[in-house]
Amino acid sequence: MIGVNELRRGVTFTMDGELYKVLEYQHHKPGRGKAVIRTTLRNLRSGATIQHNFISGDRVEDIRVDRRGVQYLYTDGDLYHFMDTETYEQTALSAAVLDEQVRYLKEGMELVLSTYENEALDVELPTTVDLQVVEAEMAIAGDTATGTLKKATLETGLEVQVPLFVEQGDVISVDTRTGEYVTRV
Repeated sequence: MIGVNELRRGVTFTMDGELYKVLEYQHHKPGRGKAVIRTTLRNLRSGATIQHNFISGDRVEDIRVDRRGVQYLYTDGDLYHFMDTETYEQTALSAAVLDEQVRYLKEGMELVLSTYENEALDVELPTTVDLQVVEAEMAIAGDTATGTLKKATLETGLEVQVPLFVEQGDVISVDTRTGEYVTRV
């Protein structure tokens, strides 16, 4: 058991028989009374995201999550298939569980798979991924003096705002935590 004051982004725990991962965490201390811990949680089995408030002093049961290296292989619609890099064992996760992470996946990518009691729960993406621009708006002459951005569509279908000098065919680095452009590769 851990106190809810110890919850941070990425911590996995059980509550009401379900497995949850903390996506966002905020500690709020009103003028009087106990502090409130506001969290955004993702149910690791169903993929549902919920908001939940804890009162300071509450406790939840933390779990030991095993992590191992996997490689993303392919998707067959709703299931995304991964291969353990040591045992070559294949594991599939549904699109509902992966949620927004599917927009950063490309074949051959190395990831970390989280498991609990031999049940695949989640994948951890690298901080940045390199993706090719397949479509980008045209830059208008004269706009280059300011820090304006344009929309670009990447090979995975992800749309990001990029500087005007980025063109179709360029490979750019995208931050997987925020979904923002980092640099041209």
